[in-house]
Amino acid sequence: MNPRLEQLKPYPFERLSRLLGEVTPPADIRPINISIGEPKHAVAPFLRQAMIDAMDGIANYPTTRGEPALREAIAGWLVRRYALTPTSMDPDRNLLPVNGTREALFSIAQAVVDSDRHKDAVVLSPNPFYQIYEGAALMAGAEPVYIDATEESNFLPRFTELPAELLDRTQLLYLCSPSNPTGAVHSLEELTRLIELAEKHDFIIASDECYSEIWYERPPPGLLQAADASGRHDYARCLVFHSLSKRSNMPGARSGFVAGDAKLLAHYFRLRTYTGCAMPPFIQRASAVAWSDESHVADNRALYRAKLEEAVEILSPTLPVTRPQASFYLWLRVPGGGEQFTQRLLAEQNVTVLPGAYLGRSPNDENPGAPYIRVALVAPLEDNREAMQRIAACASQGTS
Repeated sequence: MNPRLEQLKPYPFERLSRLLGEVTPPADIRPINISIGEPKHAVAPFLRQAMIDAMDGIANYPTTRGEPALREAIAGWLVRRYALTPTSMDPDRNLLPVNGTREALFSIAQAVVDSDRHKDAVVLSPNPFYQIYEGAALMAGAEPVYIDATEESNFLPRFTELPAELLDRTQLLYLCSPSNPTGAVHSLEELTRLIELAEKHDFIIASDECYSEIWYERPPPGLLQAADASGRHDYARCLVFHSLSKRSNMPGARSGFVAGDAKLLAHYFRLRTYTGCAMPPFIQRASAVAWSDESHVADNRALYRAKLEEAVEILSPTLPVTRPQASFYLWLRVPGGGEQFTQRLLAEQNVTVLPGAYLGRSPNDENPGAPYIRVALVAPLEDNREAMQRIAACASQGTS
């Protein structure tokens, strides 16, 4: 067996299952699970119909590069959404469809990290983080280095303050903006500074932007937007990852894309032709329709905004609530720490959340996620309201 497999840590929900294995929830209270970031809003009917209408495509092998109509729809969306120079986003060179961004965020490290030549190769990650970043680094033979995102840093990792020696060893930097789990957003200025560091120290930025369309005041900027606005129209060293899972409530379609540096994507395409991960034609055709429409996205965003406003109103008298700039998560500091509170919440209120420590690591003997829980605002409005009321009740008992 590949010995690197032994380095992979248990996934957060495996740890959650073990934590709650001995907890008996109250039988007279119905369960509400808001631990997983799985959208529960309805898929727009016209997207369902688009997939049904394209089912004849099941008889054909898909191509790794994807159908031209899909690539053109994605390129058009990127240009509109981020005000990119239209000629900079070539549908044939600057993007590739992927089967959900999870597999692409993992496999990109296998394509770009050279651990044979660079024995001390580093992959940088925010901390807390989406665990795929860590697994990708380990399986590519690199050392994952975790950069804390704390309340003191506005829940953003301070990549730009890292020592030159560490940046010189860095081959890949995983960025998550909007952040999972904190909902924090990197500014256009910060993104531009990161690109400058990537040029100076010769590393690649993989920007996970899957929550970009769930925002509450203004659209978050993106890495390609920062590159284009600063005159870097070739997007050198920049790759962004987007998905229809959150934007269009289509996680089961496993539809996303990676876009940016054409030279990097040419190498990545070579890897993808061997891994058998081409998107089915009927999903491609429905995806092209989804990327071409904004009305269903605005409706979706309004639902999340209503749930966020209600959650803040219910929780604020009891818990310190930092409003996320984007995403559908609340990152709540809770009495007793995340693990203890998660157990109490299930035992007393039959609500399941995720301890923040399971999304973080302790490189300096302190896990920045330990005091927190992650709450996913994915349940229907009525269930979300009840879950927030139960969390507030549990927190109130813990601080009385």
